[in-house]
Amino acid sequence: MSALVAILAALASSIAAQSAVLPVTPPSNRAQLEADLNLAQKVIDDPTSASGDIETAGQFEQLATAALAREPLATQRATLTGLGRTAAAVLRANLDAATHLARLASPRKAFPPWRVIAPPAAADLLGYFKAAQAQSGVPWEYLAAIEFVESRFGRVHGLSTAGAQGPMQFLPATWARYGRGDVNNPRDAIFAAARYLVANGAPDAMANALYHYNPSGDYVSAITDYALRMRADPRAYYGYYWWQVLYARRGRTFVLPVGYPRLRPVPVAVPGAHTRSPPA
Repeated sequence: MSALVAILAALASSIAAQSAVLPVTPPSNRAQLEADLNLAQKVIDDPTSASGDIETAGQFEQLATAALAREPLATQRATLTGLGRTAAAVLRANLDAATHLARLASPRKAFPPWRVIAPPAAADLLGYFKAAQAQSGVPWEYLAAIEFVESRFGRVHGLSTAGAQGPMQFLPATWARYGRGDVNNPRDAIFAAARYLVANGAPDAMANALYHYNPSGDYVSAITDYALRMRADPRAYYGYYWWQVLYARRGRTFVLPVGYPRLRPVPVAVPGAHTRSPPA
């Protein structure tokens, strides 16, 4: 009987978490923000959560990170103190990554000449990452972190300012050497990234391999933040999967929705937030 009670209690907890409503934008009240972040993390970490609930939770964490990245360190620390252990670890990693990526972002006056497309299903992408790991030895979390930062898991379709392309952002010369197939094919690009990382020291020297991928200490730190977070909590991948394409322009932040540029950019209430405008 006690086992049945435990099962029913767990089911009730799961239903309660999934039925709770998260706000569209982070609240200004710190106590409410802490409660919402704890709830978002609970939804993401629950394998029984519906996809729509994980999408909402992941996007809430993204906007909360963007908002908190603009706050003083004292405010960030106070918010972290009020969170549960897992939610605090996620937010700490996200804020550190946001700080590093903000140093790489350049102010933009115009919207980018990209298309924003629907990514492959989360389970399919995870399968590609793990298959590349099995073949190369490169931990899947690093491959996921690279695609997450470079193109929001393939949502961004277009050239970078340096001429890189595809969901893993390859320069033509690098793709010619390490690529096989189509640079815009998610599986082909992920496997090519694994080969390139191995050629530069992975998996034994991941920092060196990442530096060759993008010669910036900030880039290496940000990718490592996300990768180690997913290694500590594999469910974090599903939250990150739903992060949107945010774009900073003229001091304002916009979501570039799937369907952009046919669909117009949508302003969001995180003015001046630290955002990365992928691809790198």
